[in-house]
Amino acid sequence: MEKWETLASEYLCRRPWMTVRKDTVKLPTGVVNDEYYILEYPTWVNVIAITKDGKFVMVEQYRHGLQDIFTELVAGVAETGEDPLTAAKRELMEETGYGKGKWRLNMVVSANPGSQNNLSYSFIAEDVEPVGEQHLDATEDVNVKLLTEKEVYDMLAEDNMKQALMAAPLWKYFATRKH
Repeated sequence: MEKWETLASEYLCRRPWMTVRKDTVKLPTGVVNDEYYILEYPTWVNVIAITKDGKFVMVEQYRHGLQDIFTELVAGVAETGEDPLTAAKRELMEETGYGKGKWRLNMVVSANPGSQNNLSYSFIAEDVEPVGEQHLDATEDVNVKLLTEKEVYDMLAEDNMKQALMAAPLWKYFATRKH
């Protein structure tokens, strides 16, 4: 197996939250594909945050792509030059007012390595506690929800978690935790 050779690149759209690039690539077989599209995104983060009394700190928000309201993990984007753990801690504080706790990396995944260039870092934060107020951006409308472990597991088992980059880390959490 060999990597493809990029013969040319052209940016079609450059916006703060999404960049679209069209590459001309040459496969190891010699075949040239003149239109291979890549979506460039910044690094993403999400947090499985659990309070000292075992409640999962989740957020409820409207998602325009599916035009519905969902309960999800705290998630966001790492700023330029910001390491993923720092970004995850910042996002938890901004979206929920929770912080502190013991943090560890849970997993690193890609939404779609065939057409996206970024990774999503998922962290587990145990023993978090309220340490401040929400500090939402003008475009955010987020409600904090504290759920039991059973409620979170049931949400997954009943196929109510639609965000794959959140469902995968939660399934790993439940599959690998000590019983």
